[in-house]
Amino acid sequence: MDPYCDDREMRITYSRPCRALARTLVLASCYLGVAHPPLSAQGRDTTKLGQAYFKEFHSAPRDTISQTAYLGWKQFELNCSRCHGEYGVGTSFAPALVVSLKHGGTIPNEQTFIQTVCAGRPEKGMPSWCALGLEIPKMQAIYAYLKGRADGKIGIGRPAVRPDSAGGKT
Repeated sequence: MDPYCDDREMRITYSRPCRALARTLVLASCYLGVAHPPLSAQGRDTTKLGQAYFKEFHSAPRDTISQTAYLGWKQFELNCSRCHGEYGVGTSFAPALVVSLKHGGTIPNEQTFIQTVCAGRPEKGMPSWCALGLEIPKMQAIYAYLKGRADGKIGIGRPAVRPDSAGGKT
C-alpha cells in the first residue's frame, strides 16, 4: 500500500459542533422549502387594492407611447435616420426634424410634413418617398413619433409601447 494515499488519512472528520450546525442548516432549509410555495406558485395580488398599489408604484416608463407613434419610431429608424440622425437630431447634411417640428419651426403641421416627405426635396438630396413606395399611414406614424420628440414627450432611445393603445398620437 502506498504510504502517500492511505484512505484512513484522507478521511475528513468533523467536530461535534460542526455536525450540529450542518444538521440545523439542513432542517432549516427543509422547513423553509415546505413553508413557502415556489415563486411560480405565487401570483400578483388580483384584488382591487393590490391592482391599485401595483399601478401606483409600477407606472409605465416616461417614454411609453401609442402603437402609432411606436410604428413611427420603427419607420423613422428604418427610412429616415441615416440622413436625419438617430432620433431626428440631424446630421451635417440633413436638418434636425425635432427642431423643424417644434412650435414656430419650418414644418408647422402634419399636412406640410406629409407633403414634404412625399414630394421630397431633390435640390437638397432628399428623395421623394411616395415614389419610393412609402405609404401615407407610415408617414403619419413617423410624424406622430417626431412630433412627440419635438414636444418633449418622447426622449431619445427605444420607446416602449403602451399595451392598451389601439392608436392615438403619443
